[in-house]
Amino acid sequence: MADVTKAPFGTTSDGRAVELWTLRAGDCAAQVLTYGGILRSWTVPAPGGVRDIVLGCETLADYERQDKYLGALVGRVANRIGGAAFELNGNRYPLAANNGPNCLHGGVRGFNQAVWRARTENGALVLTHVSPDGDEGFPGTLTAEVTCSLTEDGALTLDYRAESDADTLCSLTNHSYFNLLGHSAGSLEGQSIQIFADALTEADGNSTPTGRLLPVAGTPFDLRRPRDITAGLAMPHPQLELAGGYDHNFVLHHQPWRPLALAARAQGGGLCLDCLTTQPGLQFYTANFLDGTPGKGGAAYGPRSAFCLEAQGWPDAVHHPDFPTAVLPAGEVYCHTTVYQVRW
Repeated sequence: MADVTKAPFGTTSDGRAVELWTLRAGDCAAQVLTYGGILRSWTVPAPGGVRDIVLGCETLADYERQDKYLGALVGRVANRIGGAAFELNGNRYPLAANNGPNCLHGGVRGFNQAVWRARTENGALVLTHVSPDGDEGFPGTLTAEVTCSLTEDGALTLDYRAESDADTLCSLTNHSYFNLLGHSAGSLEGQSIQIFADALTEADGNSTPTGRLLPVAGTPFDLRRPRDITAGLAMPHPQLELAGGYDHNFVLHHQPWRPLALAARAQGGGLCLDCLTTQPGLQFYTANFLDGTPGKGGAAYGPRSAFCLEAQGWPDAVHHPDFPTAVLPAGEVYCHTTVYQVRW
């Protein structure tokens, strides 16, 4: 059980007070902000001393200025909804087109900009956010709850739960950027990735899913065995060229939920990071669009200086009936778990 404490972390530009919560368990510590539910830092034992493996900002103002979702909880729907609109129960719902023709990560003011309510419960941090009916165009009042827990053996667990009073869409994730050499290392050199998936969802030039599944065999996306990340990025493939690197949903399974299972394993700098999840998809992203974002301790985060393992539903599922559904019926419970396990 972690020791959980809180401290003030400033006030947003529109006057909302933000708290910084710290979970400590053994030699591990994780900092979580109520702004965006952001994982600001995660320090773990490593060769040479304790190491912070999560990118983050020094100040709240820096978080408000950046648009890269650093460490944030993302919703109401993570990833892209093509055409920035969808139909549900015979009604059409227009959304903000904030990523070319797509609605990305919940719209202009998604869950990443909300100030979540926080409480402690049995040594864990519980974050709650209520998204009202019509918020960013989505139907139904949705109440989301994310429980963050940390153990001294290096397991950071995120338990997601959500309910709505009307049929809606829901797909939540965490958008932390990891670098196993340390948040300020600036490169993915010397780090490998393994993803236990046989296929990915093909995307077009706007990163909108086409509906096709591409087998990974014989491509840079065949990560079923560990592959050096930079070596994979250097391989020729149309999907890598369109996205500027890895930014793809890997197909873990075809059902909306399955028992917790290992989805990916990253290694580097004497550390191993496992990602286990109940989610059907894993977006592997190599920070292709970081652009010198100011980080902790004067660091500047540039392209390909980190990677994301975003466990979530398949993108644009609402437009593809054979994808695992992202529809959350009224009164039913959205319930998922993702565990990031560090070993040293």
